[in-house]
Amino acid sequence: MFDASIPEDPAWLDGLNDRQREAVLHGDGPLLVIAGAGSGKTRTLASRVARLVAEGVPADRILLLTFTRRAAAEMLRRSSALISDRSVGKVWGGTFHAVANRLLRKYGSAVGLQDGFTVIDQSDVASLFGMIRTELGFSGSKQRFPKKETIAAVYSRTVNARTPLTETVEKRFPWVVDHVDALREIFRTYTTRKKEHNVVDYDDLLLYWNALLDSPAGGTVRSLFDHVLVDEYQDTNRSQAEILRSLCGLEGNLTVVGDDAQAIYSFRGATVENILEFPAAYENATVVTLEQNYRSTPQILNAANAVIEASPETFQKELWTERAAGRMPGLITCFDESAQAELVADRVLDHREAGIPLRDQAVLFRTGHHSAGLEIELSRRNIPFVKYGGLRFLEAAHVKDLLALLRILDNPKDELAWDRVIQMIPGIGPATTRKLVDHLDREASEAGSDRLIALTTARFPVVSEAREPLAELQAALTDCRASASSEPGPAEQIERLIPFCALVFDRSYDDSGARLADLQHLAGLASEYGTRSRFLTEITLDPPASTSDLAGPPHLDDDYLILSTIHSAKGGEWRTVFVIHAADGNIPSDMAISDPGGLEEERRLLYVALTRAKDHLHVTVPQRFYHKRFSASREHSYALPSRFLDPAMEQFDEITVGIAQHSDGVETLASGEDPVADVLEDLWR
Repeated sequence: MFDASIPEDPAWLDGLNDRQREAVLHGDGPLLVIAGAGSGKTRTLASRVARLVAEGVPADRILLLTFTRRAAAEMLRRSSALISDRSVGKVWGGTFHAVANRLLRKYGSAVGLQDGFTVIDQSDVASLFGMIRTELGFSGSKQRFPKKETIAAVYSRTVNARTPLTETVEKRFPWVVDHVDALREIFRTYTTRKKEHNVVDYDDLLLYWNALLDSPAGGTVRSLFDHVLVDEYQDTNRSQAEILRSLCGLEGNLTVVGDDAQAIYSFRGATVENILEFPAAYENATVVTLEQNYRSTPQILNAANAVIEASPETFQKELWTERAAGRMPGLITCFDESAQAELVADRVLDHREAGIPLRDQAVLFRTGHHSAGLEIELSRRNIPFVKYGGLRFLEAAHVKDLLALLRILDNPKDELAWDRVIQMIPGIGPATTRKLVDHLDREASEAGSDRLIALTTARFPVVSEAREPLAELQAALTDCRASASSEPGPAEQIERLIPFCALVFDRSYDDSGARLADLQHLAGLASEYGTRSRFLTEITLDPPASTSDLAGPPHLDDDYLILSTIHSAKGGEWRTVFVIHAADGNIPSDMAISDPGGLEEERRLLYVALTRAKDHLHVTVPQRFYHKRFSASREHSYALPSRFLDPAMEQFDEITVGIAQHSDGVETLASGEDPVADVLEDLWR
C-alpha cells in the first residue's frame, strides 16, 4: 500500500483539485473515476501513471489502455513530463486490440494461433462474409437475404455483447430472424475460413486474449502487470470487461476512468452497464467523482446539466466551473434547412470577425448527411471546412489496394488480399481471378513453395492490356520480398509498389494523381516502422481518419471550419459550437429509439454535443423539412425541438429566424414560399 501522506506537492500533484488528488493518490485495489465532461480526466490519469512510476512501480509493469494509440501516446508524454523520467516510455500503452495483438504475437500458440497471422479490418470482414454468402448459395435465394454488411454487424454484436445469436437477432436485428439457421452456418464457415488462411478480425483479438487468460499461459500474462489503468471505460464492451476482470481479479489494482453520461457507442457493442455496474462487481472499489469543469462557461454547463439530469440511468453529478459568466446558449428556430445553413454561415463569419478562428469553431450533427445543405452554403461563401465522420482513410479503395499488396507479402495465405490484388490487373474479373488463384495453388503445391513465389515465377496467358501491369506486379513483389537480411523496410516497399499502382489506377479511378499522392503519404507514415508486419497491424488497429492525419499538423496560416458527426467529435472542444438539426426525429433519431436503451443513448449524444463548447453554443432547429418521396414535387413536414431540450428551455435564449410576425401576431412566411403553389403542385401529381 502506498503512503498517501506527501510532505510537499510533487509535479504530478501540482494544480490538481481535491477530487483529482484523491484519484491520483489512491493506493491498491479497484478505483472508479467518474470524470464529467471537461473535468481534466487526461491530466488525472497521466498524473496517476507518473505517481506510480515516481514511487517505484516499474514502468513496464503498468498497462494503460485507451481507445486510440494517439491518446495513449499523449497521456504518456504528459506523464513523462511530470516526473522527467524517460522510463515512462516503457509503460504498456495502447488500445485493447493493439495490446491483445502484442500479447498474442508472443503467447498465441497457447490458444492455437499460428505465427504471422494477419489482422483484417471491418470492411474485409464484410467482404469475406460476402464471399461465403455466395459460396453457400444464399445470394441466389428467392427470399431477400441479409447483405454482407448486415451479416458482419450481427456477428460482431453477438461476439462483443457475448449474447446468443438468437437473442441478438430478436433484440437488435428482428428483420433477419427468419435467417438465423443460415447465419449460424455462415458464421461457422467464417470461423473455419479464417483459421485456414491465418487471419483474425478485431473481435478475435479480444476473444483470444480472454482465452489466453484462461489457458495455461494465463498466469504468465497476469504476472506481467502490477497496475492496469483504463480510459473511456464507458465505451468498453462485455469482452473487454471480462478481460479486465480476469486480468486483475476483483481485488486487483484496476483503475477505470469514464463518464456514463458520455456512453454513445452501443452500435459498436459498447455497453454503459460496464461502468454503471462497476461498484457492484468490484465490491471494495473506491469511487471518485470529478465534477469541476475546466472547459465551458456556467451558462453552457447549466444547459448540459439540465439535459442529462432527466436521465434515469446515471451516476449523480453536476458539472460546475470557476470560469466567469458567459453568454446564454442560443436555441434558434429556423424556417427551414436553407435558413439554418444561412444562419450558421453568418454566425461563423461573425465569430471569425470577433477573433475566433474558423478552426476553433465546430458544427456538429447527428449523422453525416445532415451537413449536406450547409456544405453547399459554405462552398458558395468560400468558407473552407474539413468534415469528420465520413469515409475513413483506410476504407478508401485505392488505399486498400496498396495494403492488399503488402498483406500478400506478409501472409501469402490471405485470401481476401489475393482477390483484391489479382482484380487490380486490367481485364481480370472475379471468375478469372478464381481460376488464376487455383492455378497458383497448384504451381505452389508442385514446387513446395507458396502462392506468392508461384506468382512471381510463373507465366500466365492474359489479355494484352494485362501484360505490362502483370509484369510490373511480378517484378515489384520480387523486389519487396528479398532475402530476410536485405528485405527493404515498409516505406521502401510501398515506394516500389507505387509504379504498379500508377499503371492500374489510371484505368480504375478518375483522380489517379490524388490517389497516388495518398500512397506517398502512407509511405511517409510507414517510415516510422521497422517491419512490414508491425506497420500493417498497427495501421489496421488504429487507422488514420484522413490524409490530414498522415500529413501532420496544418500550417499556422491554414484555417478551416470543423464539420463533424457528434460521435466523431467526442473528446474534442471548440470555443464556438453549433449543434444543427436538433429536432425530434433527428435527435433522438427515429432509427435509434427502437433499440433497447436507444432513447437514453440519444440523450447522452446531445449531452456530448453540448459539452464540446467552451464559450459560445448555438443549437438550431429547422421548423420545416422538405422531402422527395414518390414524386418529383417537394413535400414537407414540420418538426419540433428535440424532446431532450424540454427540461433545459430556461437555460437557453430562444430565437426565431426566417419567420416574420404581423402586428396581429400571426406568423407569415419570410422566405418567399407560396403555400397556394404547394397546394396546386399537389393537384398536378
